[in-house]
Amino acid sequence: MGIIEVDMFEQDIDSVDHPEASRLKSLLEEVAMDFECKLDFFSVEKGIVSFSFDSDVLMAEIIKVLQNGRNDQH
Repeated sequence: MGIIEVDMFEQDIDSVDHPEASRLKSLLEEVAMDFECKLDFFSVEKGIVSFSFDSDVLMAEIIKVLQNGRNDQH
């Protein structure tokens, strides 16, 4: 299973302890509970969020959402 990376925050947000990153982590943990899985990995470095769930189904759904969002911008 891979890791999803998203350029989500300003570069000065460089820690999982930052309030915005912490809120996102909590949200991802809620999503994991809804899908009956767990958030395996979460990090924030220079505004880039990296995360992974232990569910291939959820990971695939997130990739679809991210791809659709990118396609909507073009």
